[in-house]
Amino acid sequence: MEQIIAPLPRVSIQAFCETAEVMAVMHAVAEDRRAGHAQIKVQMGGGEAAAEAYRNASSPNVLVIEMDGAAGFLACLDRLAESCDPGTKVLVIGHTNDVQLYRELMRRGVSDYLIAPVDLVECVRALSEMFHAPSAEPIGRTIAVIGAKGGIGASSIAHNLAWTIAEDFGVQTTIVDLDLAFGTVGLDFNQDPAQGIADAIFAQDRLDTNLVDRLLTKCTDQLNILAAPSTLDRSYDMSETSFDGTIDVLRTASPCIVLDMPHQWTAWSRRLLFAADEIVLVASPDLANLRNAKNLSDETQKSRPNDRKPHLVLNQVSLPKRPEITVADFCKALDLEAAAVVPFDAHLFGTAANNGQMIAEVQAKGKATEAFAELARRVTGRLKEKPVRRSMLEPLLSRLHRKKA
Repeated sequence: MEQIIAPLPRVSIQAFCETAEVMAVMHAVAEDRRAGHAQIKVQMGGGEAAAEAYRNASSPNVLVIEMDGAAGFLACLDRLAESCDPGTKVLVIGHTNDVQLYRELMRRGVSDYLIAPVDLVECVRALSEMFHAPSAEPIGRTIAVIGAKGGIGASSIAHNLAWTIAEDFGVQTTIVDLDLAFGTVGLDFNQDPAQGIADAIFAQDRLDTNLVDRLLTKCTDQLNILAAPSTLDRSYDMSETSFDGTIDVLRTASPCIVLDMPHQWTAWSRRLLFAADEIVLVASPDLANLRNAKNLSDETQKSRPNDRKPHLVLNQVSLPKRPEITVADFCKALDLEAAAVVPFDAHLFGTAANNGQMIAEVQAKGKATEAFAELARRVTGRLKEKPVRRSMLEPLLSRLHRKKA
């Protein structure tokens, strides 16, 4: 009986080959239907080329490295490990059937070792099992963004953070709009999806990767949204576990999931917030925000004693004529460091919102754009952005791409 190979999730894969035969196989893998959602790039150079490539750039979700001869490869692998981002999986294709070498590779964290010559099915199966084997950890990490008070721009922070992770770091990212009645992700990305998160949570009996994939709306090559209906034709009284299935499916298919949390405190919102891998707490520097942020920070740390503290974002700072608590005093009261400080700029944020754009598309260089980049680095653990230089026409081209999609 033929073994069924699960499709690859939305991951980035880069292969560094040393022989034409392996390179041809990897090109065939890239064209295989089971790799339809993955982004696969194939080039020559082997381990040395990989180590050089990621000295100043973020590594992909999966590295495939051909090893034509064992001499010096382990040292090359050690150099590569110093540059790779946390969580990068490595598949080595070698030409030596050596148990000792296999053990050394496994000890260094290599996910799998194939012996050349390899074929398409063998490679696809090895890549698939990295994510679908019973022992495989979910690929997706969840980042919950919540505001300490309504109207302080937490959704804008969530959307710009997700866009930065996707476009500047090259990570496949999905935004989940959890404000079912009043969500704005569709407006912010100039989209009007007919389906979204509500269709997923009301179809728990048939929920799977294929259904969630159909409900996603593609914004860019790296960014998808699961939009809220944003209508008032029904009430959304959800049970505590209503969203569990949807998030679990997303974690098997998308490396990064940004949860745009509503400003409410229910059993299900509390559950999702505390279950997230990272929490971003957005506040504005006034007394009500300070009180609420303090309560949220204390509660999350009490319920998550073994996790990192929330990432504090101070938004709408330096609002004209408003008495404000200083950034230093605000952070001291919460015993948190400010992961990002976003200055108040009504014209910039208003222009972006009205045009269905992100801040970096309107102003590629500015304090707000730098703040989102720093926040993205902190929540993902990535120290380097991919070296992309945006042209002046990119915002326009991006909007045209969205409309076509």
